[in-house]
Amino acid sequence: MAKTTRSFLAQSAREAVTTCRGGWKVLVEKGPSQFQFWLIALLIGIAAGFAALFFRKGITWLQSTLYGTEDVNLLHSFAGTLPWYMLLVIPTIGGLVVGLILHRFTPDGRVRSVADVIEGAALLEGRVEKKEGIASAFASLITLSSGGSTGREGPVVHMAAVISSWVSNRIKADGITGRDLLGCAVAAAVSASFNAPIAGALFALEVVLRHFAVHAFAPIVIASVAGTVINRLEFGDVTEFALPTSGALQFYQELPAFLMLGGLCGFVAVALMWTIFWAEDMATHIQDRTRMPRWLRPAVSGALLGVLAIWFPHIIGVGYETTSAALTGKLVLHEAVVFAILKVVAVSITMAGRMGGGVFSPALMVGALTGLAFGLIATGIFPEVSGTVTLYALAGMGAVAAAVLGAPISTTLIVFELTGDWQTGLAVMVSVSISTALGSRLVDRSFFLTQLERRNVHVAAGPQAYLLSMFRVAGVMRSKDDPRAASEDTCWEMIADGIYVDGNATLESAMPIFDKAAVPFIPVVTIAGEGQPPELWGALFHVDALKAYNRALAATAAEEHS
Repeated sequence: MAKTTRSFLAQSAREAVTTCRGGWKVLVEKGPSQFQFWLIALLIGIAAGFAALFFRKGITWLQSTLYGTEDVNLLHSFAGTLPWYMLLVIPTIGGLVVGLILHRFTPDGRVRSVADVIEGAALLEGRVEKKEGIASAFASLITLSSGGSTGREGPVVHMAAVISSWVSNRIKADGITGRDLLGCAVAAAVSASFNAPIAGALFALEVVLRHFAVHAFAPIVIASVAGTVINRLEFGDVTEFALPTSGALQFYQELPAFLMLGGLCGFVAVALMWTIFWAEDMATHIQDRTRMPRWLRPAVSGALLGVLAIWFPHIIGVGYETTSAALTGKLVLHEAVVFAILKVVAVSITMAGRMGGGVFSPALMVGALTGLAFGLIATGIFPEVSGTVTLYALAGMGAVAAAVLGAPISTTLIVFELTGDWQTGLAVMVSVSISTALGSRLVDRSFFLTQLERRNVHVAAGPQAYLLSMFRVAGVMRSKDDPRAASEDTCWEMIADGIYVDGNATLESAMPIFDKAAVPFIPVVTIAGEGQPPELWGALFHVDALKAYNRALAATAAEEHS
């Protein structure tokens, strides 16, 4: 027995020594490069944090200059005292400037935002457009300062992505490293913008990278903390919204009410998204019918916002004053309902005019107003088993925002960090889970992913849906001089039958041809021009296309589980 014990202890000691040696070898071989990467992540976090800070300060300065208020947090109240023509002229001129900027510096007159960052992470090795991104940041700055009814998180996220893209290009980062650096920049920007380090890190993982790989967690957290420190050095350790008291949840009896609130918020979130998309389509239709110059489109939206603001100045800008009023219960029922509807209209007008900005802050405002209205009704009907109406406003704020972003985890945390109220987690989680489950079924998972689907960028369904679009046919085909090339005579016979694919197309276009024609290969051609015979490049074999697709799937799975 003693001999067996000694043998077991000796074997354990040998295994421990071997493990330590292996750990030391990993530390020596990979430690310096890992430390270097974390240092780069820290520097990107600092740069993205300062970009978010300067963007926020820029909005404050320009908004106070244009509207003449000393406290932009009370802009809505102050705007009600201004002459009506100022409320009309300022957003109109702002829209005109935005239109000229986008017309000059973007090929399509469209502002870049979070959806483009998600596309960059999925399809472009963590890169985004730089010139268009910088122009979009300036356009969004003017939009938010002059009365556009959107949020600042979209421009801030894309600005951070521009920074990480520049770094990735300079160090010639591969796809995995580029995506990790992109996640670092996004996390820092969100954290610096909202003083929410936990939610910033999870937002980058959940919304942008769309996976929770362990290897990416540490650098993203480092960058997120750096962004938060920059925010707190300027604004202090304060929450975005100040709640008077913690909400009191009457457990068990009140939980069904929050389940119902979650369902309502899911429908409200979907209504918000559908209204924005409908308004965009309608604005494009009107622009095409009237042959309106694209630089004039934001100015028209600005004028419409100005008209609306004459009677309802609450729709101007980000809307934190109204959101705070909802969270503190300072609004009555009809005000909450009317302001929520008007905010949806104002956001749709702004987005339809391609003026710039994000949807997260508007979703917070609409959610808080929806929750407050529901809470006023619920507590009025069942006062003996109800908590405070502000708790419903808080839960509603998280529920609508989560359904719009398609990010229940990071949204739940960002609501806690924005308010500092961690005692109402059960109510918020219940509402968020129901709203997200409902909203994701009625759109393509989120507002951003639905935007991409409308552009025929299929990211919502996962890598299996978009990886084929990353491979050009010309890069996978066998050329005519390849030893394993297809017979040219057979290729020309198939071309005569209409079975071929353009060399500049992607595998996404080629794979349906294999299914339809049931052939082992497809001739690859290029069309010289109308009336000109096609030029044969080679042939795309089905087995080669499948191998490329499988390798891409394996690499994606390895990245997500590393």
